[in-house]
Amino acid sequence: MFESFHAKQFSDNPRAIYEHMKEHYPEFKLLWSVDKSAIKLFEEFNVPYIRRFTIPWFWTFPRAEYWVNNVRLPRWMPKPKNTVYLQTWHGTPLKKLGLDIEEIHMPNTETESYKKNFTLESEKWDYLISPNSYSTEIFKRAFHYNGKVIETGYPRNDVLTNHSNQLISNLKKDLGIAEDKKVMLYAPTWRDNEFYQKGKYKFKFQFDLENWKKEFGDEWVLLSRMHYLVAENFDFSAYEGMVYDVSLYPDIRDLYLASDLLITDYSSVFFDYAILNRPIIFFMYDLENYRDQLRGFYMDIEKDAPGPIVQTERELFQAIQSMTEADVQLSPIFSEFKGRFSSLEDGLAAERAVKAFLK
Repeated sequence: MFESFHAKQFSDNPRAIYEHMKEHYPEFKLLWSVDKSAIKLFEEFNVPYIRRFTIPWFWTFPRAEYWVNNVRLPRWMPKPKNTVYLQTWHGTPLKKLGLDIEEIHMPNTETESYKKNFTLESEKWDYLISPNSYSTEIFKRAFHYNGKVIETGYPRNDVLTNHSNQLISNLKKDLGIAEDKKVMLYAPTWRDNEFYQKGKYKFKFQFDLENWKKEFGDEWVLLSRMHYLVAENFDFSAYEGMVYDVSLYPDIRDLYLASDLLITDYSSVFFDYAILNRPIIFFMYDLENYRDQLRGFYMDIEKDAPGPIVQTERELFQAIQSMTEADVQLSPIFSEFKGRFSSLEDGLAAERAVKAFLK
């Protein structure tokens, strides 16, 4: 049984493992646990599923030989003795996680109970996938995890190593982007203290789209990809054909491949995007507050970021202009970053992971 992001997506490491097993392990029955809001998506992909929390689900899920998931399961859900639970997680950590967060700023969430819930969850895991040794060390401590770690690279990144130019061309076509347009992907994260209610977070653009259009609209299109916890619905109708809301696009891996440049902030997307050897810009307009008050970081991002950090619209636009001409592979900081975080990303992570967790 597979789940991705609370059973609402067909994406990420669980999808990569599912696709690998479907091709190479035909003897297994592979099923997805799916939230009712995502049923249409799974039917479009023709993926076998059971609707989450229905009677057939309660009969099937606890009897599965394996669970593959990338976030925490509900606290009330026990793991049966004979089920192997593979936790894939969903990113190399920049911002502090789990037990490493000193104070929780999320709505209706007490710091102590949040940390206790993480510990109760990690006790259920039989295996945890890690993309690199840096993450392994953090995961063990932040999740209070003492089980087996499979340090393989991330299965979801295999496609970033194995892709073809034809695939990129097809993806742009599917998104409705003209072949001659360059593509920038804007993929920020959420802020713990800016929310409507628990699990629904606010987000406000910190650069003006009218100014962006004047500066880049002739050559570029902008793909706007919000974090799955961000509740905003953006109206980009005034910028049709120029700005695309791809927040509900099934899997961000396609958006990485279709884009020529990434703009992000504290999201872990840049660890994956660096595999493509394309420019990354960090638009960290609230850096001091995020670093010192909200979360804190595991690495010195100002020293080790594989691209420029900017804080204003003007700096952002200047960085875009200069980075479009740059070859990031000539940067020693970029090369060092890839050596530290991407050395296992060789296109074979799913194969290694599956071999490690199958009984």
